[in-house]
Amino acid sequence: MKTGDHLFLVDGSGFIFRAFHALPPLTRKSDGLPVGAVSGFCNMLWKLLTDARDTSVGVTPTHFAVIFDYSSKTFRKEIYPEYKANRSAPPEELVPQFGLIREATRAFNLPCIETEGFEADDIIATYARHAEKTGADVTIVSSDKDLMQLVTANVHMYDSMKDKQISIPEVIEKWGVPPEKMIDLQSLTGDSTDNVPGVPGIGPKTAAQLLEEFGDLDTLLSRAEEIKQVKRRENIIANTELVRISRQLVTLRTDAPMEVDLDGLILEPQDGPKLIAFLKAMEFTTLTRRVAEATGTDASAVDAAGIEVETADEAHGPDVGEGDAKPAAAKAPAASSDTDSGDPTPADLAKARAEAFAGAKIDPSAYVTIRDLKTLDEWIAAARETGIVAFDTETTSLDAMQADLVGFSLALADNKKDPSGLSVRAAYVPLAHQSGTGDLLGGGLVENQIPMKDALARLKDLLEDETVLKVAQNLKYDYLLMKRYGIETKSFDDTMLLSYVLDAGANSHGMDALSERWLGHTPIPYKEVAGSGKSSVTFDMVAIDKATAYAAEDADVTLRLWMVLKPRLAADRLTRVYERLERPLLPVLARMEERGISVDRQILSRLSGDFAQGAAALEDEIFKLAGETFNIGSPKQLGDILFGKMGLPGGSKTKTGQWSTSAQVLEDLAATGHELPRKIVDWRQLTKLKSTYTDALPGFIHPQTKRVHTSYSLAATTTGRLSSSDPNLQNIPVRTAEGRKIRTAFVSTPGHKLLSADYSQIELRVLAHVAEIPQLKQAFADGIDIHAMTASEMFGVPVEGMPSEVRRRAKAINFGIIYGISAFGLANQLGIERSEAGDYIKKYFERFPGIKDYMEATKAAAREQGYVETIFGRRIHYPEIKSSNPQVRAFNERAAINAPIQGSAADIIRRAMIQMEPVLEKAKLSARMLLQVHDELIFEVEDAEVEKTIPVVVSTMENATMPALSMKVPLKVDARAATNWDEAH
Repeated sequence: MKTGDHLFLVDGSGFIFRAFHALPPLTRKSDGLPVGAVSGFCNMLWKLLTDARDTSVGVTPTHFAVIFDYSSKTFRKEIYPEYKANRSAPPEELVPQFGLIREATRAFNLPCIETEGFEADDIIATYARHAEKTGADVTIVSSDKDLMQLVTANVHMYDSMKDKQISIPEVIEKWGVPPEKMIDLQSLTGDSTDNVPGVPGIGPKTAAQLLEEFGDLDTLLSRAEEIKQVKRRENIIANTELVRISRQLVTLRTDAPMEVDLDGLILEPQDGPKLIAFLKAMEFTTLTRRVAEATGTDASAVDAAGIEVETADEAHGPDVGEGDAKPAAAKAPAASSDTDSGDPTPADLAKARAEAFAGAKIDPSAYVTIRDLKTLDEWIAAARETGIVAFDTETTSLDAMQADLVGFSLALADNKKDPSGLSVRAAYVPLAHQSGTGDLLGGGLVENQIPMKDALARLKDLLEDETVLKVAQNLKYDYLLMKRYGIETKSFDDTMLLSYVLDAGANSHGMDALSERWLGHTPIPYKEVAGSGKSSVTFDMVAIDKATAYAAEDADVTLRLWMVLKPRLAADRLTRVYERLERPLLPVLARMEERGISVDRQILSRLSGDFAQGAAALEDEIFKLAGETFNIGSPKQLGDILFGKMGLPGGSKTKTGQWSTSAQVLEDLAATGHELPRKIVDWRQLTKLKSTYTDALPGFIHPQTKRVHTSYSLAATTTGRLSSSDPNLQNIPVRTAEGRKIRTAFVSTPGHKLLSADYSQIELRVLAHVAEIPQLKQAFADGIDIHAMTASEMFGVPVEGMPSEVRRRAKAINFGIIYGISAFGLANQLGIERSEAGDYIKKYFERFPGIKDYMEATKAAAREQGYVETIFGRRIHYPEIKSSNPQVRAFNERAAINAPIQGSAADIIRRAMIQMEPVLEKAKLSARMLLQVHDELIFEVEDAEVEKTIPVVVSTMENATMPALSMKVPLKVDARAATNWDEAH
């Protein structure tokens, strides 16, 4: 090589895993051989070569090589046996493709290089440095941070997924250090993926700051005693030896044997017939056509019959071995087709899968109506053969506790009709459709429907068969419905939850929105088949042909969405979140909803009367203060009284020209001592309690069970918190005496108690854990009153005998900081001047600097990644964190700061709920979990078991993070039992 030459070094192992996760699983039509990764690899390589020769990547290579890992057994294992010990084995369907990919590289007429005892990165480093010495330029085709230490003025990286060149400025921008300090930075931060230890608690930002302050790693280690932050200093000193080991692990070798010298890497034109023969042997129709056109080869004249390719490298097995595998992709129905599209970008990753899995255009007219048991049995047999079926129910109501089953739909990957498996066939099974005469409904069952009893027997066998995966959208509804029919659905996936785990905060998770986003298809609207408004009918009155098109389409779309979304879990490393926090919670919530809770009608009736009398008394006082009667519920009339007639300060008009009488406006006026606004605030609270709760709750009492059955939504909030509806039990006020009275109506049944178990200050404990706040951690460890401790730290007041007002202010600041409260907000909350509130916040950050560091680091991470994470890895996306609108940007920043705290607290109670039932069963306790409200769980417990149940519940909740995560502060749960919810709480 010489000056002016340009060497491209492709990270082949990285290409393999990108290819494997970029597209759905594919198999060769003729024999079922897995070839999905081979297809993706070939397309990525062809696109790279085409773009490079057309200078689309900015440079034209003269030399080219593809580098692979030989195996997991390298010199690094000798240095540190735990290196990459946390890597799982490669997915079974990927293993036979390693050898095929090497054959593909050779078919492209490219050097295929690997060296025993060395990783691909070391080989790349060796070739890069040797080429650089000749004066040539080098482009490393990879985005792996481990290779960024090689970047110089003549060595660049190219991320083909993002079409982005990575040079010295890009390394500095991303990591805060130049390439020559990347080794030092990685030695400090370690790498959880490769199990490189590093220093606990030292992230990239901190490492960059330390290196900027001390110059280099050796200087930092020799002067570690000078580090100002106590915890940081202690961690580095305690882990000095691990840092040095880490440096050996992350430093790339540049002396690997060069089995092919530089001059042997000259890029030769592709041999059209040779490459086409391989592609035809793999049955990659589309790429074969492209190559034929580009090379001027007559593909029909090329015979692939004599091509033999190995499916495994017998010399040393798979190139990544057992310790180097990336997370396995989720199992999906195998598919084979010429869907070998080009190298997708991350933004288009799911879209590429969608295009592959969507197959032909969705055609509702092709759906089948199943009216006999023989046909139904055939479909169920096909579901067992493929191992997966999409399932959806059609009912008479959105309330799963009262709905009647009208029919159900099934969808299968149609391997028989289309060997590629990309075609989906769907059917609807009507069971209880009624006939009608004119406007008179309910003329009896439509003929030729499978008897309900027979259909349910088949459904029970299918839904309870753990060898068949059932896929549904918002499965909790179907799960609860079928449970009422004596069927417990086992082995399932929920596309709504898959989307929620992958894109919380970024997208809607409803089926119609997901279908439009990922499949480019707008499903039939419900109102199109059942009408709307006064002309709407229940689904049992819908004509079966219309019902088939609508219902079967739901199952069809759901199966395609699963094919799109499920592989992303592994690719985005979110499988654990789905498997540990989402899917197992679904049946737990369904059982809680089924149990419901007893509500005393008489108590609600009495409270309604009390609230009505209280509101009437307040009305009289309001009218006297206003000097006239008016409609208190009318914002216009109220505004005219407050700001027009009485001239109270602080009035502002809305866009409609009316005075604003929002809750905040009235609270601000009341805080300044005006009596009328305070009376109006009190009147609003009483009338809302009456209309929203005491008057409405009796209507939610189930006619058969005589209990209230709320419905929980798993995917309604961005942070992982559950929400409830019909009725909403999450928002019952508890800060006022009147609000707490409503909880007295939630009662235990005779012979039982309600047990309330509530996490104490869980969000502050999570904050202390994630932000590493020594004072908070110590206070929680010692069981100190955290608000009193904060007040003492900030205001210099002894904890003993502390005035309640001082503690209240500290409490407001403690919780306000978590929610990113402003000086204005705190001033309003405490009734003080904004400047005084600002001083409080400033002093708080001075006393607890770690909190400010956490907030800034979180905002920076959100801006860089577009999301933040909880302690369990749940991602909350903030796509507008970089908005040009200051208000939108500020809102997203506040939300991003709070989300890891609130989301982690939500994850903890989710884990507790998932673990609770098996623990209670093991302890032979009959307690039943009924409700979850924020940080509280409500149980119904037999009187005789209360004393035994409390410690079991408390222990389970306090240890909910184990064994996955050890909290740095103890969790504390307060539990109490009583005959009603208020007394128990």
